[in-house]
Amino acid sequence: MSDDILLKLEKVVAGYGPTVFLKEVTLSVRQEEIVALLGANGAGKTTTLMTISGLVKVRKGSIFLKGERIDQRSPEGIAALGVGHVPENRRIFSQLSVLENLELGAYLRRDRDGIQQDLEKMFELFPTLKDRRRQLAGTLSGGEQQMLAMGRGLMGRPSLLLLDEPSLGLAPKLVLSVFDVITRINQAGTTVLLVEQNVRMALKIAHRGYILETGTVAMSDTADALSNNPQVKAAYLGG
Repeated sequence: MSDDILLKLEKVVAGYGPTVFLKEVTLSVRQEEIVALLGANGAGKTTTLMTISGLVKVRKGSIFLKGERIDQRSPEGIAALGVGHVPENRRIFSQLSVLENLELGAYLRRDRDGIQQDLEKMFELFPTLKDRRRQLAGTLSGGEQQMLAMGRGLMGRPSLLLLDEPSLGLAPKLVLSVFDVITRINQAGTTVLLVEQNVRMALKIAHRGYILETGTVAMSDTADALSNNPQVKAAYLGG
């Protein structure tokens, strides 16, 4: 395995109950890349992220992080190795404050000074959260909740951040803000695997992309090549 490959899935088969959602999925993510995972609803994108983070068990195949096999580990063990997961629909703790939500993102850490420094970084990255740090998270707008979910994910200092539909349900102006933050997170050194229904925006910020169709990798290429591919244009970019 190449030294610069942070994450690698090799012929991964996974699903829920009797249903198989991933059928021998093979993909890789290099250090400090943004890789977009694209496809129609039901293609297996969310299942891929949940399988990487240990929430769905691998039936066949292997997952490696920094060359170490992780598919037999618990979700907590995988998080401790540096995988952060921001799930679809945010899943914030609505009855806790913004600050408490962020602090929960660092639950595996013991470096109090480092946690405090990272809280300040989150407030620089998301100034609105600083103003609302004592506010109950459930009272935030959808865009603010998405920022909080991303901030909480970053508080674990992940080397790999899994983002599931970060722009879902947001107004266009907020979508631009979210993608700007993802780019800044990546430029600061965090590798990102991005599931996103806004294919055009995802390919603008990604380095490479994979397209899933019914649980298999149908296509992979650079983001520019995918953006200009006639099949991708017809299926996902409105021609």
